Amino acid sequence: MAKNWLPFASYNLWLQFAPAIGQEHLHCDMKRGFAKARNKEPQVKALLEQDTIPQQIGMLAQRGVYEFHQNTDLLHQLDGVQQTAEILQLSQKSLEIQERVISILKNYRDNPILVGKNIVQLSRGDEGYPEPILIREGNYLFKFYAAIDCIFSLTDDTLHILDFKTGKSDFDLRQGYIYLLAASYLYPQRQTIAIFYNLENGKWSPQISATSETLKCFQIELTLIAKRHQKDLSSYRNKTAEFSQIFPPNPGVMCSFCSFNSICQFSICEVAA
Repeated sequence: MAKNWLPFASYNLWLQFAPAIGQEHLHCDMKRGFAKARNKEPQVKALLEQDTIPQQIGMLAQRGVYEFHQNTDLLHQLDGVQQTAEILQLSQKSLEIQERVISILKNYRDNPILVGKNIVQLSRGDEGYPEPILIREGNYLFKFYAAIDCIFSLTDDTLHILDFKTGKSDFDLRQGYIYLLAASYLYPQRQTIAIFYNLENGKWSPQISATSETLKCFQIELTLIAKRHQKDLSSYRNKTAEFSQIFPPNPGVMCSFCSFNSICQFSICEVAA
């Protein structure tokens, strides 16, 4: 089987199957259908190319951290935040995005958590999909994607996989284990921990570590997700008229925040008078 046609799995796909604990009532499988099965339709493609406000803030925050460490003088200059904002072209963004990203930049300048650490990898945040890791579980081969924000090491040579967060969402520990699984393939000889840091409120998650047995369990779960998703895609290709049965909707309060509410016949959105 050609590499490009292999099934795939990722934390993002897992999240589209099973949301974080406490968010189950807000989950809608039809979003996965639009994003993964109908993503080449012109209307759907156009919507997918429009980043939401939280997505824009997250990417700009990541890019800001990257720019600070491309030129660490920005961390010490009086106008360093303003210079970084100009690099990010924040003036072209909405006022809400400008205000929140400026606040993030100021927070990071005042507490530059990566200074003094050996940075192995630091993402800009706009690189797109990373090179997939090929995983074989039994006789099943699939592509595993894990986009890692930052990897650094300290004096004890342990690798720290750091994921930056923005907003008010709680940390999803599943994502940490997914990063550790990726690290077990990318850096098989290194001890690794995963950790999250919220760039807006300065909150750290607990450090996450895992045994090989735990990582095996997560690999098996990803295998099941890849299989189920591939089955759903195949079902849709064979019976496009059954889209809503294959990817069932869950209309409700989250429709107002869904990227696809303008084209979804099940969307429940209040129309302004």
